[in-house]
Amino acid sequence: MDFSILIPARLASTRLPDKPLADIAGKPMVVRVADRVATAGAERVVVATDAQRVVDACAAHGVQAVMTRSDHASGSDRLAEACEQLGLDGDDVVVNVQGDEPLIDPALVRDCARLLAEHPECAVATAAHAIHDLDEFRNPNVVKVVLDAAGRALYFSRAPIPCWRDGGGALPQPAPLRHMGLYAYRAGFLRRFPTLPPAPTEQLEALEQLRVLWHGERIAVLVSPLAPGPGIDTPEDLARVRAQWGR
Repeated sequence: MDFSILIPARLASTRLPDKPLADIAGKPMVVRVADRVATAGAERVVVATDAQRVVDACAAHGVQAVMTRSDHASGSDRLAEACEQLGLDGDDVVVNVQGDEPLIDPALVRDCARLLAEHPECAVATAAHAIHDLDEFRNPNVVKVVLDAAGRALYFSRAPIPCWRDGGGALPQPAPLRHMGLYAYRAGFLRRFPTLPPAPTEQLEALEQLRVLWHGERIAVLVSPLAPGPGIDTPEDLARVRAQWGR
């Protein structure tokens, strides 16, 4: 199975300035991510950035990077341009790995790509894992997903879904699912995605993946037994991940 991994990385971050270049045990964070997913079996691993400093840092560590425009509204927009530069189109499978997840499981990346390859009726694949904590289920910062009988997404929400009408406020059974921000796309769809009008539900929930469903495309969902490794959004997050590298 051939697939590509693209890692969007931009320097602008209000909570952690220059985040892609943050040092983790002697290497920039974005390089740590690229190194981590290099074992997933992809044909190529490419960083897509809007900063020459990121391109230079990647080059210094043997990581391929492409320069994209600085005015992209989202990471998927940036990856759409990267697909064009790399000549990826049609049914080529592209996995979007966030540049702030140096602890991501390479097997999860590979399995997400394989899931999309095995579901030709879907334009996108993503991942989820079971929620076993009621506070997490109620937390609007935790995105939930509900699936159909074939394991495809019916809806994503910040609200606690599915709602157990007779549960008395308890956690639904079977366990609800937390969406994980990992996506595999068909490159042709990814290149078309920025041209699609935003969905009303997307604007209400602030969830870009709802645009996919709104426009009638399907999303296959890989249910993982494990939660993902922690991402890095703040200096405190960075300190915790550095500690795991023994620094």
